[in-house]
Amino acid sequence: MENNVQTTNDQQKMAPNAIASLVLGILSILSGCFGIGLVLGIIGAVLGSSGMKSYNANPAMYKGVGMLKAGKILSIIGIVFGGINILIGIIMLISGAGFLSLYSDILGLELLGY
Repeated sequence: MENNVQTTNDQQKMAPNAIASLVLGILSILSGCFGIGLVLGIIGAVLGSSGMKSYNANPAMYKGVGMLKAGKILSIIGIVFGGINILIGIIMLISGAGFLSLYSDILGLELLGY
């Protein structure tokens, strides 16, 4: 007779960092246009990756792997949104500063101290 120990759903623990990764992934998308979404997305993706490593080491011990995967995916999307928004902000800053310095002489304004 074999002693196979199977865990039931009552004995299984939530996958490590599943809830944190999901919450950070959602927040990274919602705050992606403010630049902080990039930071939250990176943290969520790191937590999701470490949670997946723990889950893959012993899948029978954990439940909630769907939340873990969703959190990691949302975090990656948040990283992309945050990166695009920061890039657009930098482009706008560079082009806006050039525009203001070019036309400040014409308008007689000292907007940037030129």
